[in-house]
Amino acid sequence: MPLPVVKGTLDVLVLKALSWQPMHGFEVTAWLEARSGKRLALEDAALYQALYRMEKKGLVKAEWGVTEHNRRARYYRVTDLGAEQLLQQMNDWLEYADTVTSILTDPHPAR
Repeated sequence: MPLPVVKGTLDVLVLKALSWQPMHGFEVTAWLEARSGKRLALEDAALYQALYRMEKKGLVKAEWGVTEHNRRARYYRVTDLGAEQLLQQMNDWLEYADTVTSILTDPHPAR
């Protein structure tokens, strides 16, 4: 059963997907599902809310384009500000995950 995306991590996941190339929403979902081995449950509504929110903040920029199936779609790309945000959020997440992992795996918790 897929895991829900942990609150507060969707933006960094979307920025990471878009750091590879501009994508439309469906491509972002497909990229994240593939990279997670379909272990993350992504909701389309949450993804598009994240994209709109990040566009308002200047973290991503959208332009209309045509998909491989000849449909119009908004393609998002990471801005310079978004790239800075991605790097900061990645570093924060890795430090947080390392800290939590060290607590959970400490064989001597009663020091």
